[in-house]
Amino acid sequence: MKKYIIYIAILAAGLILGYVFFGKSAEENSNTKDVSDMSDSTNEQNQMWTCSMHPQIMQPEPGDCPICGMDLIPAETGADGLAMNEIKMTENAMALANIQTTIVGNVSGTDENTMQLSGKIMANEEANAVQASYFEGRIEKLNVNFTGEEVRKGQLLATIYAPTLVAAQQELLTAASMKESQPALYKAVRNKLKLWKLSESQINQIESSGKVREIFPIYATVSGTVSQKMAEEGDYVKQGQPIVKVSDLATVWAMFDAYERQISQLKEGQKINVTTNAYPNKEFEATVSFIDPVLNTKSRTVSVRATLNNKEDLLKPGMFVTAKVQMSKGNKMDSQITVPATAVMWTGERSLVYIKTNPNEPVFEMREVTLGTKNGDVYSITEGLKNGDEVVTNGTFTVDAAAQLQGKKSMMNTQGGKTMTGHEVHLGMENANGNSTTDHFQMTKRLEVSSKFKEQLNTVFENYVSVDKALVNDDAETAKKSANGLQKSIEKVDMKLLKDDAHKHWMTLEKELKASTSAIANTSDIKKQREHFIHLSAHLINAVKTFGINQKVYVDFCPMANNNLGAYWLSKDMDIRNPYFGSDMLNCGSVTDEIE
Repeated sequence: MKKYIIYIAILAAGLILGYVFFGKSAEENSNTKDVSDMSDSTNEQNQMWTCSMHPQIMQPEPGDCPICGMDLIPAETGADGLAMNEIKMTENAMALANIQTTIVGNVSGTDENTMQLSGKIMANEEANAVQASYFEGRIEKLNVNFTGEEVRKGQLLATIYAPTLVAAQQELLTAASMKESQPALYKAVRNKLKLWKLSESQINQIESSGKVREIFPIYATVSGTVSQKMAEEGDYVKQGQPIVKVSDLATVWAMFDAYERQISQLKEGQKINVTTNAYPNKEFEATVSFIDPVLNTKSRTVSVRATLNNKEDLLKPGMFVTAKVQMSKGNKMDSQITVPATAVMWTGERSLVYIKTNPNEPVFEMREVTLGTKNGDVYSITEGLKNGDEVVTNGTFTVDAAAQLQGKKSMMNTQGGKTMTGHEVHLGMENANGNSTTDHFQMTKRLEVSSKFKEQLNTVFENYVSVDKALVNDDAETAKKSANGLQKSIEKVDMKLLKDDAHKHWMTLEKELKASTSAIANTSDIKKQREHFIHLSAHLINAVKTFGINQKVYVDFCPMANNNLGAYWLSKDMDIRNPYFGSDMLNCGSVTDEIE
């Protein structure tokens, strides 16, 4: 009995000690587990699910992709590190769309008393020279092979067969035999040959040899770069007809536009600092050499020209540059912000611009602004921008189209972050009230226009369909020809049929449509054609939704186009024929919208 009592006492002591040492720890672990479970539960509630093949699909719970049926995977929240109204583009996309930015205001984000001017590099016209033929004849040999070739003064440019010079040489030989008796005639014949740029030694050689030459050389009179070939081998040229144009790029011009309020801070001979995106860490010193005495009444600007030394051949004609101009002390100008009309997108209710938020990366943010007065093609901004903001001034609609494709806030999508669920993939999804909601782009409102304008826009659409079909058939040459037809139909659209807001909106869209169409028409590379077709389609969708045409059309979407960012296009029927992949993935995509 004693033995059992001892066993029971030992067991009780063990239980007490076990509770003391392990009971509290277990409770802590339990509490910790509860907190962890709560955290995991919160993460699960915030977790979104996407498809690896169709990243535009975003759903709050796991399941199957409504497009391809694959299992959804957890989406990385904020993987791009961008806000909902920010869009990041590739350098290649920016170059294709010719996206240009301008720093607005007088001070570029600093306290310096400076102002910014935007412009581009041009060849120095004062250093240009045209090499012409001094006599009539046929070009037997042209020693300039391509535009951009370097030539030196005295270099042989071409040889010409000149029948008129053959007769003149015969006269020289005849006059030379009579030079003792008729010296005046002999001298006149020699002077005639000198007018054709024959040298004394050449004339003496003809006279001493007694032989007539049929081929004559033309030498370069200046050194420089061939900027234009104006004749080819075998061409018959007249006396004085240009053969090549030569530009000396040792100095170049930078051409800027200055607003009225900036003119007082500029004067000829003034030193300015110029920078370019090609060499972001390098400044070039320039001298203001000319200020246009006449104001452009449409843009309310004057042209300002500065001359730059280009001995290192770093600056190329066509480059965009920015000039920093030091202003007089105590003369800091009015801080009113102005932007070109091309920078502003107007929806009927809102005015929007895109600004570059990171100077070192192509990241853009949509911003709503309040417009002030308009002078020509320039708006004053009363609210929404500040000094130093870098605003997109060319290609604004292209940036907005990229925002649409990435589900960001855009002109047509005021909320941003629009995702496609399984119901939305199909046309005519039902909303809570049972009504069909097919407006994927969420345009604010349609503008009223005449039926005649709609007919002209309908013709533009029909020509667009021809381009679309050529890309579907992988036929680059037909796409190129069809783009030429589309370009002509856009040019025939009569803007006089539009008034006020409709007129402004079409002017902006027309510029973008022409640029994209021209790019397709000027290349036979089908990959590049399809890249430009992305922008063309986005702008035409905008136009059709804004103005309407005389038929129902469908908006189609391919999630794998545009490097898996997705791209839209218009079609006449609901059958998917993908212009971005052609025969490789002919039926990839879905109808996302219909436009009545």
